[in-house]
Amino acid sequence: MIRKLTTLGLVTFLTFAASLSTALAGSAVYVGTRVAQARQVSIDKIDHAAWDALTRKYVDTDGMVNYRGLKASAADMQALASYLQTLSTANPSLPASSDATLAFWINAYNAVTVHGILREYPTTSIRNHTAKLWGYNIWKDLQLYVGGKPYSLDQIEHEVLRKKGEPRIHFAIVCASIGCPRLLNEAYVADRLQEQLQLNAKDFFARSQNFRFDPANRRVQLSSILDWFGEDFGGDQAAQLKRIAEWLPSQAAQAAARQNAVSISYLDYNWNLNSQ
Repeated sequence: MIRKLTTLGLVTFLTFAASLSTALAGSAVYVGTRVAQARQVSIDKIDHAAWDALTRKYVDTDGMVNYRGLKASAADMQALASYLQTLSTANPSLPASSDATLAFWINAYNAVTVHGILREYPTTSIRNHTAKLWGYNIWKDLQLYVGGKPYSLDQIEHEVLRKKGEPRIHFAIVCASIGCPRLLNEAYVADRLQEQLQLNAKDFFARSQNFRFDPANRRVQLSSILDWFGEDFGGDQAAQLKRIAEWLPSQAAQAAARQNAVSISYLDYNWNLNSQ
């Protein structure tokens, strides 16, 4: 009898816990569209021209976004929605080049993020919309259909992009914050991807909010991105510094990094909106 009650109590508890977890989570918000498999195409065939046009119009050279202007334009809001629907037609299971695949998911992450901010705008930070315990979390609940399957921003970042083994994605995907790398004011495209990734990596470390070098005290201060995702750059400090050395803004900083001859600390992250 005691065993039955204990088992019953455990089942009741687990049922309650599952219900509570569902209740605490936000409701999913889907963007793009569910596309029938017969209409899905290779990522190689996805055209990013619409995203290119929008970023050139609304993003400046520092990666700051004119959210107000974009939201005020019904035509461009529709262009963004149509672009997300175009992304939905891709089938990640079909053969595609590695550069086209990386470009696709970087653009997808950034376009969905911009769309998510526009849903909330005016707002001061994406962190206003990342509930941890109760309600909507933009990183988990805003989901883009790709090949008939919904992908959250967290899934795109951690389950797709980070698994590609390309650490420069951390200087390309943008969480709508000043502390992020700049949002490139053009679409990433397969035939220029390596150049674009290299360009934005160098730009990232050229900004004092992301990198500071004190040669006299042999001290380096890095963006918190390198703290959160350091493992993507190498297994220890020496490997991580060696990996980023080529992107650092001075020969002295590059040499110190390659020699692992510095102490490291991490800069505070600025979560304020990357708004013009």
